[in-house]
Amino acid sequence: MVPSQEEPAAERGPSETQPPGLEAAAEKVELDLAGPAGAEPPQPPEGGRGWLVMLAAMWCNGSVFGIQNSCGVLFVSMLKTLGSTDDDLMVFKTAWVSSLSMGMIFFCCPIVSVFTDIFGCRKTAVVGAAVAFIGLLSSSFVSSIEPLYLTYGIIFACGCSFAYQPSLVILGHYFKKRLGLVNGIVTAGSSIFTILLPFLLRVLTDSVGLFYTLRILSIFMFVLFLASFTYRPLASSAKDKESGTEGSNRFSLFSRRKFSPPKKFFNFAIFKVTAYAVWAVGIPLALFGYFVPYVHLMKHVNERFENGKNKEVVLMCIGITSGVGRLLFGRIADYVPGVKKVYLQVLSFIFIGLMSMMIPLCNDFGALIAVCLIMGLFDGCFISIMAPTAFELVDTWDVSQAIGFLLGFMSIPMTVGPPIAGLLRDELGSYDVAFYLAGIPPLIGSAVLCFIPWIHSKKQREISKTTGGEKMETMLENQNSLLSNSSGIFKKDSDSVI
Repeated sequence: MVPSQEEPAAERGPSETQPPGLEAAAEKVELDLAGPAGAEPPQPPEGGRGWLVMLAAMWCNGSVFGIQNSCGVLFVSMLKTLGSTDDDLMVFKTAWVSSLSMGMIFFCCPIVSVFTDIFGCRKTAVVGAAVAFIGLLSSSFVSSIEPLYLTYGIIFACGCSFAYQPSLVILGHYFKKRLGLVNGIVTAGSSIFTILLPFLLRVLTDSVGLFYTLRILSIFMFVLFLASFTYRPLASSAKDKESGTEGSNRFSLFSRRKFSPPKKFFNFAIFKVTAYAVWAVGIPLALFGYFVPYVHLMKHVNERFENGKNKEVVLMCIGITSGVGRLLFGRIADYVPGVKKVYLQVLSFIFIGLMSMMIPLCNDFGALIAVCLIMGLFDGCFISIMAPTAFELVDTWDVSQAIGFLLGFMSIPMTVGPPIAGLLRDELGSYDVAFYLAGIPPLIGSAVLCFIPWIHSKKQREISKTTGGEKMETMLENQNSLLSNSSGIFKKDSDSVI
């Protein structure tokens, strides 16, 4: 955190007195440079309207990732409606629809963070939900797979990205002490939807078909559009307060208030925060193997346990314990001070890596269930700690782009890791080596993250020393100024006496 450059008026010496016009000009420059809000952020209310915002963000996480995680059901229905399951090329082409959609959600996040900084969380999320609604609804009118690349893979996914990223940022405006718990509840929404939606989609696709199912799912996006209106920002700019437009802007979605666009749309300066830079490298590094079990687990189960029944229970176990983990570790994070929250992510990646390596060793279905339960629990831990960690590493005004850059980096391993595992399966005839190798990146990533608290504390000590030295110099200058003024007054009095 950069220390404030403003000093209380009481600490300023007589030599620092400025003419009224010059003081007003300096104050205007300070407002322009102080950040998006022009002042220090207010204290979060820790409740009130924040609970409504939490529910809206929970619906966002649930609807966006519930649909994405249930793409397997839609995949089968797409093949049945628009192609043939016997055509290997058709399977490959259809698989790209869901893959492109998931990748685009995270790939667009750095761009979304810029829009969030300029227009705010509410406007960005509302427009994003509207675009997602249009993309999903238009997907229900196609006659072949290729148009779905545009409607579902790009338009729908980009809209989801614009709706999702602000839902992470807005929570930090309403909560601080309970931010971990609130993030756990919000991210648990995706677990709940992931558990329930596959059953709903299976019933819908069997009864009304693919196209009407997509139209029903577009209702979820319309509800998200309405829910995004709750993202009212709390931090009003100092310019609004001066012009008296603070109250009117609070209730206006598209206000006419003029704003100054940032000099740099992409705030690469946050990478000068060493702790954040290490975090932005360690998380994607760990994710190269993180998603491999989620993509290939069902295929592995079908090959290893051919005579087993209810094989889908392994995915259900991951979804259930993931939701429990988000609530549990989200609450635990509230009691972990500062940047030490990173250690919870370190712990989660260690267990995820070890459980990935243990999957090929499970020759009993019950043992595999136990492994999936543990993996889901620590999956929830990793996700629920992400936003609170970002608020600890960078300034409040930089959180939007900090999360955006991280999610953008995450899109690379999410896209690359599972295909590599599939290639190993085709070359070696089994998933054993793929799962063993998938456990290595999370372990390496956890080792990298261990350095963050040490780097952050070292930087804070340097800032404290620098700030302390500057304050001492200022005090000495003020004292010297007072002494010189006093000596001048004493000299004048002496001359008058003489």
